[in-house]
Amino acid sequence: MHAGAPRDPLVQATEDFVSARPQLFGIAYRILGSAVEAEDVVQDAWLRWQSVDRTTVQEPAAFLTTVTTRLAINLAQSARVRRETYVGPWLPEPVDTRHDPQLGAERGEALEMALLLLLEKLNPVERAAYVLREAFDYPYGRVAEMLETSEANARQLVSRARKHLATERRERVSPAAHRRLLEVFLSAARTGDLSVLEDVLTADVVSYSDGGGIRGASRIPVLGRTHVTRYLAAFAPRFWPSTDVTWVEANGRPAVLVTSGEGPVALLSVGVCEEGIDRIMWVMNPEKLSPYVASLSN
Repeated sequence: MHAGAPRDPLVQATEDFVSARPQLFGIAYRILGSAVEAEDVVQDAWLRWQSVDRTTVQEPAAFLTTVTTRLAINLAQSARVRRETYVGPWLPEPVDTRHDPQLGAERGEALEMALLLLLEKLNPVERAAYVLREAFDYPYGRVAEMLETSEANARQLVSRARKHLATERRERVSPAAHRRLLEVFLSAARTGDLSVLEDVLTADVVSYSDGGGIRGASRIPVLGRTHVTRYLAAFAPRFWPSTDVTWVEANGRPAVLVTSGEGPVALLSVGVCEEGIDRIMWVMNPEKLSPYVASLSN
């Protein structure tokens, strides 16, 4: 290309999109809790970007972020209805964060499985406001533009989200402390050691098994230290002897991939606070497990 020659608009449009893509996926994933749905949203944003009159767009990244956020909110609203008919507990779809520890964000906020599960309790607009502000560090004015609301209301949405999460979210621990506690838990769970399990679990621990009606898994959450320890001890002899475990990373935290001769069985991740493990999450639905396992070989 000669110096000074105009760039091919389609090449420029593609470069703008590719550069924004990690952030677009990161926003959509946090709003939806699903990598598959986030990919759909990003693809839809790409189609819109191709068809828009790009000569009117001054900031491609801002335009693409706004489109992606609104598409994700719309999809989250319909996903809530679908999840009401989901068989058993619904857990977020895990993502491999080894190559992008913060998943396209300024900070790794709103990425841990346990927090994504809590974010499900917010309405999609509150969730989007929280994600844009806390993970991507957008000023309130920009958050307001993306959500088509006033700056005062954007502040209110984020404040409401923070308060709601604060009532259920305890202080988290470092990844190293997280791994140490998960190691102790895994060893005790595999041997059915009740006393060690009771030591590492909080009094109000909850265990969620997401089999999606495809895999045999508990169809209701198991609540409280006593019930969870008994539940783990009861299935230990049937579950663990024929399996292998591999340490992996999921959603920015250490996790354990459980496999058998037939392939992946479960991804085990935990929520850890200063008092111990307060969330145990078993992703067993093959539709969520398979894409995660496939990503590990990339």
